[in-house]
Amino acid sequence: MRSLTRAEEQVMKVLWQLGSGLLMEIVEKMPEPQPHKNTVATILKTLVDKKIVRVEPLGRIHRYHPEMSKDDYSSTSLTNVVKGYFEGSFSNVVSFLVDEKKLSVEDLELLLKQLKKNK
Repeated sequence: MRSLTRAEEQVMKVLWQLGSGLLMEIVEKMPEPQPHKNTVATILKTLVDKKIVRVEPLGRIHRYHPEMSKDDYSSTSLTNVVKGYFEGSFSNVVSFLVDEKKLSVEDLELLLKQLKKNK
């Protein structure tokens, strides 16, 4: 999967929140300052071309449906970051977060509990 631009991610976040939506519904849910509807329509067309969004024609309007779940996109994106910046090692990510003081002892203890629970 090709990565999404920031603008594409913003549209996808709205689409994931809505479940599916018409162009104007998507535009209305976009964060301020809201982009012009033509801009969002162009982004949606790109997402359809990338097969990340499916379009359902409803007469003269279209309903857009995400073809990829937010969880699937998040997993793929995170894996790509880990491969690209941390030699593919999630433990290197955790070490980096600890070194940068972005992950506390309490956070690590919660992660350990979750690992043991899912074992």
